[in-house]
Amino acid sequence: SCRRRENLLARYRTGMMTFMTPTAMVFAPAPLVTVAIEQPADDVELHIHPGGQGVWQARLITALDVSVTLCACAGGEIGRVLERLIADEGVTLRVVRGDTATGWYVHDRRNGERVEIAEHPGQPLTRHDIDELYGMALAEGLRADICVLSGPAEPSVVPPDIYRRLAADLTNNGARVVADLSGDHLTAVCEGGLYLVKVSHEELINDGRAENDSDEGIVAAMRKLREEGAESAVVTRADSSSLALLDGEVFEVTAPKLEAADTRGAGDSLTAGVTAVLAKGGYLTDAIRTGAAAGAINVTRHGLGEGRADAIAELIPRVRVEPFKRGE
Repeated sequence: SCRRRENLLARYRTGMMTFMTPTAMVFAPAPLVTVAIEQPADDVELHIHPGGQGVWQARLITALDVSVTLCACAGGEIGRVLERLIADEGVTLRVVRGDTATGWYVHDRRNGERVEIAEHPGQPLTRHDIDELYGMALAEGLRADICVLSGPAEPSVVPPDIYRRLAADLTNNGARVVADLSGDHLTAVCEGGLYLVKVSHEELINDGRAENDSDEGIVAAMRKLREEGAESAVVTRADSSSLALLDGEVFEVTAPKLEAADTRGAGDSLTAGVTAVLAKGGYLTDAIRTGAAAGAINVTRHGLGEGRADAIAELIPRVRVEPFKRGE
């Protein structure tokens, strides 16, 4: 059975981890440079960081003791800045120096709220850039213990079909793929086939995959994702408990409530926590529990893809993963 194979793989990988560092490949085709203006006291501060979903996920996966290779495309002056910023994140960067300009945004946070000053999502990747990035990500993904396919800030920058092909080629050659996507990119990656997909209930509703946020609607949408090619699925539901479809069974995932400093990024941190445990050969239920703890810790911080590993570890035993009865 799928569960028996997973248990055997987990025991094998757990033994091997004594000698090998767990690894993850994060596919982040269009990362960003983020600029924030803040004023925590009397002086105004300027903060410049690498950003985008894949970068935030790679940051936390690294914090959870997994070696990360991030595959990305960067171009123009902003792209050169981005490369140097990512180098400080502790990840291995494999980059295609593309013909198109890298995206960026500038936010003013001096009043405690995020006010957009200007932004540019980046230019669509060229066919040459896509071919180079695809080959690079495929090679790195086949070397890694786990692969994460993350989405661009603007869907039009990266065509969905690259996700379908990459998911199919990795999965069909023995790699395990986790995806955190929505819209056409989610449809494409399911068609390719993957181990686990994470999506929010808002994204399911916006994509027309769920009629509303009812238990029945979310469970039905997860089962449809399984039919389309995702072995398992996790759906986050803002302040409510998450739902997970694991090996055909529906579970409710409840994390402790913590005071939120910034609610953004909890879903990305959940994906990172799940990925880190799977890279180490852990069980899927333990991965989900760790992901929920990582998501809960992230909202206590000002920043995305952040969280102390020791705080996450303390929270893991307080996360409940229980069979879900309602809406079945």
